[in-house]
Amino acid sequence: MKAEHPQAVNEAPIDFSAHTMTEIQRVIDLFPAGKQKSAILRILHFVQEEFGWVSVGAMNRVAQILDIQPIEVYEVATFYTMFHLDPVGKNVLEVCRTGPCQLVGSDDIISYIEQTLDIKVGETSKDGMFTLKTVECLGACGYGPMLMCKYKFYEHLTKEKVNELLDAMRDASQS
Repeated sequence: MKAEHPQAVNEAPIDFSAHTMTEIQRVIDLFPAGKQKSAILRILHFVQEEFGWVSVGAMNRVAQILDIQPIEVYEVATFYTMFHLDPVGKNVLEVCRTGPCQLVGSDDIISYIEQTLDIKVGETSKDGMFTLKTVECLGACGYGPMLMCKYKFYEHLTKEKVNELLDAMRDASQS
């Protein structure tokens, strides 16, 4: 018998909205019978769009829908940094921390964001506006230091650019 994460055993599968279920079925139907597991990535994106993150209960439900073992969903969700496994703020700041970005100051940018928002990597600001994450290569090595938020890249970051970015995001949330 396989040992599962204790939280996974105790967390019941959750239900998705009718819209999400329609989209999930549409994607599953793109694959041949017996190959529905190929839809995991897109389904996890749908789940995250609905809830803002991917809980164990959501992963358990995905496993039921695809008729696969929950561990098969956990493996995918935990491998990719694009999936948030805990609740996150309205703006998830994903700062590249690989070699090329480090050489041009990503560590300083990460420290500056931590200081400015009074959070550490992996935490969310008290106002719920920002979560800070570090990620492996965002594929823009010539433009570092950089971060991604809501699938948009912010390149050649400086402390001033970070301040402008955070202010713009705060302003946007008040509109």
